[in-house]
Amino acid sequence: MKMNKMSSQEILYKLIAFDTVSSNSNMEMIQFILDYLEKFGVSARLVRDLHEDKANLFAVIGPKNIPGIMLSGHTDVVPVEGQKWSSGPFEMTERNGRLYGRGSCDMKGFIACVLAKVPEFVAVDLKEPIYLAFSYDEETGCTGVDSLVDVVNELSVKPRACIVGEPTSMKVVNSHKGIRHLLTKVYGHENHSSTDRGLNAISYAAEIVTFIDDIQDEMRLRPSNVDGFDPPYCTVHAGRINGGVAANVTPNYCEIEWDYRPIPGTDEDEVYNRYCEFIKNTILPKMRKKSSEYGEIKTEILSKVPCLFPETGSDAETLVKHLAEQNSTHVVSYGTEAGIFYQKGGVPSIVCGPGSILQAHMADEYIDISELKACDRFLDRLLDIVKNSD
Repeated sequence: MKMNKMSSQEILYKLIAFDTVSSNSNMEMIQFILDYLEKFGVSARLVRDLHEDKANLFAVIGPKNIPGIMLSGHTDVVPVEGQKWSSGPFEMTERNGRLYGRGSCDMKGFIACVLAKVPEFVAVDLKEPIYLAFSYDEETGCTGVDSLVDVVNELSVKPRACIVGEPTSMKVVNSHKGIRHLLTKVYGHENHSSTDRGLNAISYAAEIVTFIDDIQDEMRLRPSNVDGFDPPYCTVHAGRINGGVAANVTPNYCEIEWDYRPIPGTDEDEVYNRYCEFIKNTILPKMRKKSSEYGEIKTEILSKVPCLFPETGSDAETLVKHLAEQNSTHVVSYGTEAGIFYQKGGVPSIVCGPGSILQAHMADEYIDISELKACDRFLDRLLDIVKNSD
């Protein structure tokens, strides 16, 4: 079968042109991938969000009901507002061996490499399948991938390994921290500041922030038993606070946005449980003492990304080390969808992809062309493993 192949660089040019910032729809990019796969006889399943303007994509190439390899990436990117770019963020530009554009590194580069390899996967007799799993809303806390995991859980036979192509400079990452992203809403009661009759929401919020800082101080003294994490402990961090309307009005509302990053092998809910106890046993009684009528605290868990546990010597790790031609593994402090595929989907997962995390999310985001080529070779070796010998 004669095929009109596109290189990973050519496909990346097209992918970057889709403005898939998480607040926008990803459907134009998904439709492009659907049409591209259809040219090679590959059908795909879409799992749409509630608003029908975003979708996950799942496809299988090769035999059914046999464990295979899943290649996973997210289609969304972070915003460009407020950043000073040297060229258009949604038009790929090549300069000095680098490809610039939003998502070039994180992580449309990996998706481009995977799509470029599809014609070759289709052209040979595969002894085990290749699964494609592309998600939405990863950048907002991995909130879109759960419905994709549901599809994986429906399979009669699950993949034997998942490779999440986040930018690791093609290093093999077998473990990462989890994420808990929370929003605390403190409700008080407004009054003129001269009366001292109000219930100051900012004051109680400040006590909560101090509690968060105290937990962070404690965590610094409890380093992880897993080597390689930087920093080697759970980080706890209040990142945004907002409340009040004027200096002479007792604020009736204040909110704190905060997160913490638990270490694999520890109680991932410890910080949250201690926070809840602090609210129940310390803050709310203080509010009730000041006012029996007013005072309330509500907490929302905005996102929850489980840890990726290291499985040293596992089949998945051994496979990816071979594909990457690496002898060692690494850990990272950021979270990925690999932890979700592993803990919720039961699929052994490894993170390995082109580009450096140091270039992600910044103005003039780029990926080295050499990284794309390294990923192309990685997938060449995967093809050699999954195809039947002639």
